[in-house]
Amino acid sequence: MKKTREKKAGKRMTKKQLTEILMDLFQQHPAEELSQKYIFDTLRLTTHPLKMLCMEILYDFIADDFIKESSKHRYKLQNRGVEMTGTFQRKSNGKNTFIPDDGGEPILIAERNSAHALNGDKVKVSFFARRKRHMIEAEVVEILERSNDTFVGTLDITSQYAFLLTESRTLANDIFIPKDRLKGGKDGDKAIVKIVEWPERFNNPIGEVVEILGPAGDNNTEMHAILAEFGLPYAYPKNVVQAAEKISADITEEEIAKREDFRDVLTFTCDPADAKDFDDALSIRKLENGLWEVGVHIADVTHYVKEGSVIDKEALNRATSVYLVDRTIPMLPEKLCNNLCSLRPDEEKLTYSVIFEMNEKAEVKKSRIVHTIIKSNRRFCYEEVQKIIENKQGEFVDEILALDGMAKKLREKRFKNGAINFERVEVKFKIDKKGKPLGVYFKESKDANKLIEEFMLLANRTVAEKIGKVGKGKKAKTFVYRVHDQPDPEKLANLSEFISRFGYKLRTSGTNGEISKSFNHMLADIKGKKEQNLIELISIKAMQKAYYSTHNIGHYGLAFSHYTHFTSPIRRYPDMMAHRLLTKYLEEEGRSANLGKYEDMCEQSSKMEEIAAQAERASIKYKQVEFMKDKIGQVFPGVVSSISEWGIYVELTESKCEGLVPIRDLGDDYYEFDEKNYCLRGRRNHNVYQLGDELNVRVARANLEKKQLDFELA
Repeated sequence: MKKTREKKAGKRMTKKQLTEILMDLFQQHPAEELSQKYIFDTLRLTTHPLKMLCMEILYDFIADDFIKESSKHRYKLQNRGVEMTGTFQRKSNGKNTFIPDDGGEPILIAERNSAHALNGDKVKVSFFARRKRHMIEAEVVEILERSNDTFVGTLDITSQYAFLLTESRTLANDIFIPKDRLKGGKDGDKAIVKIVEWPERFNNPIGEVVEILGPAGDNNTEMHAILAEFGLPYAYPKNVVQAAEKISADITEEEIAKREDFRDVLTFTCDPADAKDFDDALSIRKLENGLWEVGVHIADVTHYVKEGSVIDKEALNRATSVYLVDRTIPMLPEKLCNNLCSLRPDEEKLTYSVIFEMNEKAEVKKSRIVHTIIKSNRRFCYEEVQKIIENKQGEFVDEILALDGMAKKLREKRFKNGAINFERVEVKFKIDKKGKPLGVYFKESKDANKLIEEFMLLANRTVAEKIGKVGKGKKAKTFVYRVHDQPDPEKLANLSEFISRFGYKLRTSGTNGEISKSFNHMLADIKGKKEQNLIELISIKAMQKAYYSTHNIGHYGLAFSHYTHFTSPIRRYPDMMAHRLLTKYLEEEGRSANLGKYEDMCEQSSKMEEIAAQAERASIKYKQVEFMKDKIGQVFPGVVSSISEWGIYVELTESKCEGLVPIRDLGDDYYEFDEKNYCLRGRRNHNVYQLGDELNVRVARANLEKKQLDFELA
């Protein structure tokens, strides 16, 4: 066989002959990646025409899904079986996709072949025979596991029938509800509906009302609907509240004897003005050796919440507190988060502390991690501490100025070591008692915020190093890390190319430190420029997401080799995990904790963090639409903040509300979407809309139901 191939390969060949030989070559190496060079050499394709013909056939093979290009100019046989398992992703336009478990490319599943699978379901699919020059398609043959069968929407009830009009972009059809399954719901009510069956011959699934949220448009109803849409709870189970109520607030002499006593050391909390739970406090005193002793004191939540208890299971399930525009949905019951564990002034509280001995240069000479008891002298809000820093007068001025001086040096060192200096301004809504948005204001991080931030970062890093940094030849015990990977090289290259048109430069190769220094230099250069917001947004997109893991890869953005979350156990479950592991290892030189168990909890925490962030964004979006609802027809200046194939998103300069100018309203040309250069380009007149363009837009539509703002060019 080989002789025949070599003989043919040496002379001119038809496309059909070379196609057969190439097929044969891939089938002889079913599990291997074959490089372009290997193919040319093995088949003795020495002339330019033969090489070009070979490349043409390889592209045909890729298009026909016979092979895949696993990396640049390296090819592998597409070893897909007839059936596969993976996740079903439903789209309201009917172009559903299947994501294989092995992480391969998404595969199209038309609505008629979906077997009524729902978004996120685990399914088994069977592949159709491939039609030449067509996308590969499959059909769902079995639903292995349902991901979600409840939906949020508005009830549409007539004398004959009832439907739930869903807000979900993942369900193309409204849900039919038999009249006897309405649970007292009225026309126009927001409700949670569970799909109970979806007969094959029916276009619409059949559901029953699980809960009535209230009349659409009511603020409480809408906030509860957002939580329900993301599967987040908005009330606490009775048994969990009852368990919390039974926890004693008494601190025994026996407990005090086990702890270091900081009740007589100057201690204060510093939080936003509207905060109700204070989970961290700082103490400071001058030692006889001339050093400052700074204590970072964190609420000792795990003293009260025992592992495996009903409160603990509920906390793990939630994994984080959720912050919507007008409310907080806490991870722990109110008795714990606003009472027992909140470090309120003039109350004795149990804490877990990292104590530092530091000099004026913010060099840590000694540190220890201990259980403590404190009594906070004062509850500050950020604005009060900021005034003391700026005016150099006020309560505890000497201590606050000493802490501020050390925090600034810690920050300086961090950036010198390669931390990235992202300072995003947060947009907040002023709302009245009924939740109606009255206006926006901008929340900026000032010295007071940075003071607290630096000492929390120092404590988190110190705790992670205590467990994770071990001697040569030793293996670190299981621990929970907050990790952040290096930026994606391709995204970094795209960012560098994009910002070059504004006259900025960015290194895309070199050491981590060199790249991050170049990043900071660029971020400093854009400060105050009109393109600042835009470039910062794209820079954040080039970054990886931070997440929780037992496998430590360091934290790129902070330039720390070891980092954890220890300082907010009232509102984050990973901090509770860190507290428990730390106590276990400090109290007993025992075995390492179960890695698999903690990795599963890390995955749950990362997943819930992302869901909470989506819910928060949805609540902001809702308030933006509500705020603009009475401004239909008015014209505002804005900046193009995002580009997609369906239009251009414009962020209004004054209120930061974002809306879409649909591509159908750009009627002057046929526009093509250039993803790499973040722009839409007109085919005929070459008009270009790109990120950062300043435009005047008119408010065209404000759809609260879909949380959607539509603009038109003014």
